[in-house]
Amino acid sequence: MVLIAAGQLCASSCLKENGLVAARLIVKASQMGCKVLFLPEASDYIAKSAKASIELAQPVEKSPFLVEVVNQLKELNRLDKSIYVAVGVHEPAFESKRVKNTLLYLDKSGKILQRYQKIHLFDVDIKEGPILKESRAVEPGTEIVAPFETPAGLLGLGICYDLRFPELALRLRTLGAQILTFPAAWTVKTGPHFELLGKATAVLTQSYVVLPSQKGKHRTQTDEDIVRDGLQLTRESFGHTCIIDPNGTIISQCSDISEEESICVADINLDNLNIVRNNMPLWKQRRSDVFGYKV
Repeated sequence: MVLIAAGQLCASSCLKENGLVAARLIVKASQMGCKVLFLPEASDYIAKSAKASIELAQPVEKSPFLVEVVNQLKELNRLDKSIYVAVGVHEPAFESKRVKNTLLYLDKSGKILQRYQKIHLFDVDIKEGPILKESRAVEPGTEIVAPFETPAGLLGLGICYDLRFPELALRLRTLGAQILTFPAAWTVKTGPHFELLGKATAVLTQSYVVLPSQKGKHRTQTDEDIVRDGLQLTRESFGHTCIIDPNGTIISQCSDISEEESICVADINLDNLNIVRNNMPLWKQRRSDVFGYKV
């Protein structure tokens, strides 16, 4: 068994500030003996507009957020308390003049080992809720990242809205995934779907599912904006960060009344995962001959 952690935070529009929060969660997870920490989508910043997001995005080597994260990983590694981190960030998409919503997997020295770019973009207009057009600022990804080795098992990557499209999770399971993660900044209005989709994905793929999510009202204004307009909290995220086992049971969760900055931890037991898969061999029973395709 390998202990992992899922982190919950409430990003502002200040990259350095958010980096310090992430660094604290990294230290906390390391002190608890976790080998991998999963952090939410857009941990580096939440912007007040598409224009602001494009302006805030920094290359990874220059990002004040990642500077704090990488420095903390290097320090823990020096102290022989190393940990790996999966974290959602923004990166400039120079050709499209937008940004990339990406999930980075960092080793114990802060080196980027894997990078996934969000495929499905959240373009919705919810009645009496938020109007969010992610595509105004974000360039969609076009490729799946094959599951890869981590201290806890083979990991498959998705981001937030990807969770609503089962094809991705099914394909990642076919490619060998034992753990799936969908870091999120999930809307409050659609909050009840978050855990439901996570549990369903765990059952359908017979995999562990890790859902690190942002929680709370995001401070997206600059000091100048606050003086001019007053502080307006225009974005709020659902929280409910959790870890789900292959039977669809939540085995660890950040409380919905806890502080926004927190972690939950759980053991990943691949022996248990194999029992679930052997007892019900779904991947031997799939009917690609009937449906005309193979996920």
